[in-house]
Amino acid sequence: MGRMRAVLPSTDAFRMLVGALMVVTISRIHQHYGFLKPFRPALVLVGLAALYALANPRMLVSGNLLRLWPTRLMAYMGAAACVSVPFGLSMGGSAAFILDEYSKTLIFGFLVVAAIRHVRDLYTMVWSYVVACAFLAWLSIFVYKMKIAKGDDFARIQTGYSYDSNDLGLVVLIGMVFSIMMLQVGSQKGKLFNLAMLASIGVTIAKTGSRGTLLGLATVVAVLLVLLENVSSAKKLGFVGIVSLGLVFAAPAGYWDQMLTIFAPADDYNLTSTTGRWQVWKRGMTYLGLNPITGIGIDNFGRAEGMYSPMAAARNYDPNLSGIKWSAAHNSFVQALVETGIIGGGIFVALVFGGIYQMFKLRRRMPKHWARGDPEQRFLVSMCSYMPAALIAFAVSGSLVSFAWIDPIYVLAALMSGLYVSVERKLAEEQGSGELAGTEPVPVVLPRQGRGGLAHLPAGAVMPGQGFRTPPRRP
Repeated sequence: MGRMRAVLPSTDAFRMLVGALMVVTISRIHQHYGFLKPFRPALVLVGLAALYALANPRMLVSGNLLRLWPTRLMAYMGAAACVSVPFGLSMGGSAAFILDEYSKTLIFGFLVVAAIRHVRDLYTMVWSYVVACAFLAWLSIFVYKMKIAKGDDFARIQTGYSYDSNDLGLVVLIGMVFSIMMLQVGSQKGKLFNLAMLASIGVTIAKTGSRGTLLGLATVVAVLLVLLENVSSAKKLGFVGIVSLGLVFAAPAGYWDQMLTIFAPADDYNLTSTTGRWQVWKRGMTYLGLNPITGIGIDNFGRAEGMYSPMAAARNYDPNLSGIKWSAAHNSFVQALVETGIIGGGIFVALVFGGIYQMFKLRRRMPKHWARGDPEQRFLVSMCSYMPAALIAFAVSGSLVSFAWIDPIYVLAALMSGLYVSVERKLAEEQGSGELAGTEPVPVVLPRQGRGGLAHLPAGAVMPGQGFRTPPRRP
């Protein structure tokens, strides 16, 4: 049998259903086609995937998913959200949000985790996210309308169905990271697709007119230039050049003048206006004081603005004052902290920044020969470099949008969990194939003292929660 040239995607029905759910959930493409709305495509896909899994349990990851630290943190976030309900400003509002919105986000995240058994499944889920961003780029270029909003001096995308311009930028920025990775490990056709994707993402970022997205882009580019291993400087500059070409080509009139205001923060309304981000974040800390442990309740930040802000107090004394904006937090970390307290906020920070650290740690403990090994080994090594970049993209751009309860960070957590499972499986396959005969015991990803980490496993041992046995090494 010839040497495998590229990682092959999983094509079984369950993985295809979950992949389609990824595309629908992230891209919101179904909202563009009104005739699909009565059919509830996301709900149908979840139902079909659940039915298929019940009929074919072997298609799921075996063992306890909560042994993986990213999955545990997802569960803890759900628990923190539920605990915040009875102690928040509006029990009914928070409970309704969990039932109608947040529960779907968590179910989707756990479904992605359950779908990743090995490298091919992980590859399929990453590809699904890239395809979702391709649809978003298509919608941004050809469908979403650009207009000048109040306070702006240039035209940009104002709304993209359930995303605004800053939201769009964050989602496609993560997609850009994975698209660059697919250029390294994909097939020839996949490389061509991803080259077009990078240019399209550059165009999309320009059309959003989002300063936060441009700041995130600059940060991610700098990170990738440092992190990428075994990639020539020419290729790195080529990736940057393709995105930049799309960005420069599509930048609307006045775009660069608006971007340059990043360097003049003293005049920025986000610092000077009572409705700007800085003042909103400061008020958020006062709302946290109402209940610092469990927070004011999930999805209650806007309610706090309308009930407890200085503007609300002033309006109580003077009803003739103008209405009060029930502002979002405009910062995912502030949102998680204020709405679910120190408990939920701490878990959220651990998920994002702990993920960055753990991916570097996992990379250091991988077998060194994987960096130049077969396509699956190189894909796993690449994931350990690109996942931190994707998390950094979220951390930077997510600091300017309210995304604590929305899908991208939970997708990243699910992919990290899938990466651990895939590394375990690949190491076991390699060990069982006799490739490492006569070497020291292979490091295998195992939970120790409640953490997902790498530990040495003697040949022939059974890995907890994996459902397969590592054969003894061949002599």
